[in-house]
Amino acid sequence: MGSTLLRWRRLSMSTWESRKVLRVPTVPLANGLNIPMLGLGTSHHGGFSHEAVVFALQQCGIYHIDTAKRYGCESLLQKAIKDSGVKREDLWITTKLWISDYGYENAKRACAESCKRLGVEYLDLYLMHWPDAHIPGKSSREVRAETWKAMEELYDKGLCRSIGVSNFLIEHLEQLKEDCHITPHVNQVEYHPFQRPQDLVNYCRSKNIVFEGYCPLAKGEALSHPNIVHLAQKYGRTPAQICIRWSIQNGIVTIPKSTKPERIMENCQVFDFRLEKEDMECLESMNIDRKVIHLTYPLWKG
Repeated sequence: MGSTLLRWRRLSMSTWESRKVLRVPTVPLANGLNIPMLGLGTSHHGGFSHEAVVFALQQCGIYHIDTAKRYGCESLLQKAIKDSGVKREDLWITTKLWISDYGYENAKRACAESCKRLGVEYLDLYLMHWPDAHIPGKSSREVRAETWKAMEELYDKGLCRSIGVSNFLIEHLEQLKEDCHITPHVNQVEYHPFQRPQDLVNYCRSKNIVFEGYCPLAKGEALSHPNIVHLAQKYGRTPAQICIRWSIQNGIVTIPKSTKPERIMENCQVFDFRLEKEDMECLESMNIDRKVIHLTYPLWKG
């Protein structure tokens, strides 16, 4: 397999420059906006690469950038976006409200601060990062509701073109529906062959909430699984492309992370093939409800 994939990579690199910039399919949100189905995730884990972000924007046509206050790279993204020369109106920028900023006034202030760090006047998507919330004298549900009301106001004012949540379970979404007015446009959750929360996916779709999946490669752990290696050989692709294609073919907005331009290029080339039904089912059978992302720090600290 190694020689086959190396040949594929060499061919891919040599032909990429002659190709047109990728046109990424979009998924409609409940408010009529269209979110690109493939994006570039950023993180405080693994560092930040200015070169990689500029490459994704300029060479790959990946205009969907996902970040968060917690990741600490919003200001770095501002410079990368500026250096890329891509117009603001062509971008889809998502960032997230960290739990230490939950609460009505805190959320509004934190949104303005994120916009300033990113160098933008509005966000395309603003997410509550986690459902857990800790404010003395208030339940987590009360804090989520209070925070979401601030998000609704930010949306009504146009500071956030869409609003959503991350890592919310059905119970959290149900409570939000009872306590507030606007249904989240997006729920961003860990999604890969080892972690396929189909009940949550089905619920979100029933409520017209777009399901967005992060960590599609299971932090690299999926790339060496025999099933995925076998499918990479079968299709003449890389294991990463098999995982990303599987996620996208399941209708999931997918945001792989990478700080290497060649990996970003590889991750983009997933729209010119389809996995056969039995191969989709093979990957789906790998689900063991195993998360690779764990919140190991105290929730109430920023």
